[in-house]
Amino acid sequence: MAESAERNGQRRLRPAPLIFEPAEATADPEHFFDLESMDDPRELLARATELTLAFRAATDRAIEFQAIAAAQLTDPRRFDRLTPADVAERAEWTEDYARKMIEFGRDLIRQGNHAPED
Repeated sequence: MAESAERNGQRRLRPAPLIFEPAEATADPEHFFDLESMDDPRELLARATELTLAFRAATDRAIEFQAIAAAQLTDPRRFDRLTPADVAERAEWTEDYARKMIEFGRDLIRQGNHAPED
């Protein structure tokens, strides 16, 4: 599971922000954050590395939110709670992975690392 740097006593690193591309640029399948237009390999490596770190950080954070949502959806106090099998189906996970994500989400909630509940 994604392990937050904050839980390790370290500040979460903020990667380079993702710059959203105009619709006409994304229509070209060869276009990817303007990397294809860079001629300097040093510049290309630097920007590609920034993007890689940004995507990894975004993935880790999204996984944490998935786990929190899975834990909230299976909370026994909810009258409309889902089973791990239901969560697995909705998230396109295996049931075993859903159980692990539910537990991970419960741990995050217990530690106070969760989004405000509605």
